[in-house]
Amino acid sequence: MEPARKKILIIDDDAKHLLTTQELLENEGYDVFIHNIGFGATNIIKNLQPDLILLDMNMPGLSGEKLTGLLKANRYTKDIPIVFYSSNDESSLRQSVAESGIKGYICKGDIFNLREQVSFHLSHI
Repeated sequence: MEPARKKILIIDDDAKHLLTTQELLENEGYDVFIHNIGFGATNIIKNLQPDLILLDMNMPGLSGEKLTGLLKANRYTKDIPIVFYSSNDESSLRQSVAESGIKGYICKGDIFNLREQVSFHLSHI
């Protein structure tokens, strides 16, 4: 019997980037689910129970940092690993990661680093 494929949820308001990242990670052998806004994500995450969440920081209405706080406060979602996936500069990403207490960050546009970081985080759960 084949081992279960890892589930990744990507939350990003940029539709083109969302679909490109989904395709890339599906080609790496992951089951990838997408959501295009912060609102409603808590229920999706609670029901899906992904192995990893890639979360954009800059979304209208509910930023990635605010959503992270909601997820960390929810008993059903608090232990799911979150990685910020953003176009913010690295120093602000490092600061946001330290303040949020999440697993790390990936800079958008670096496909090699995306593959490497996703593999790393999924191998440590």
